[in-house]
Amino acid sequence: MTGTTTSYAIVESGGKQYRAEKGASLLVEHLPADEGAKVSLRAVMYRGDTDVVLGGNELEKVKVEAVVAGHVRGPKVRIFKYKPKKGYRRRAGHRQELTRLEVTDVKLLTRKPAAKTETKPAEKAVARPAARKPPAKKPAAKKPAAKKPAAKKRAPKKPAAKKPAGGGKTQTRKASTARRAPSAKKES
Repeated sequence: MTGTTTSYAIVESGGKQYRAEKGASLLVEHLPADEGAKVSLRAVMYRGDTDVVLGGNELEKVKVEAVVAGHVRGPKVRIFKYKPKKGYRRRAGHRQELTRLEVTDVKLLTRKPAAKTETKPAEKAVARPAARKPPAKKPAAKKPAAKKPAAKKRAPKKPAAKKPAGGGKTQTRKASTARRAPSAKKES
């Protein structure tokens, strides 16, 4: 079996990973690009004819480009919630928005791509005046609370007196010890 191995990359889009080869068609989560627009995908792994790239800095050299072929909707998923004997029934459905991509290029560059050139500071300020956020305000220092007039000090409450057990009949200490005393004398 002799055959040419094609290079491929594992790319990430919409929180999911896909295998991208040149000429392959991918169905990914909805992307905000128009039909016919070029999209570059972030590579997670690359495998070429001779090398495998897994590292962070080397992955920046991997270039995966695709063209948006169209926007479609996934199959309808029906959701039905039901609790027996309770009269609870809920019915819902969902169709996921998807984007079909045609992979045009998967390759490993010899050097890291240059950073995108930024616009001049003057143009940047004019281009997006509404995008600026106002500086964050520091929380105001807490003012000490106004002192209230001193309240009268009350004497601590005394615990309520315990009522004797026995339905209101009171026994004196002598009577209770008198009952025990004869039994104590018999033992000695």
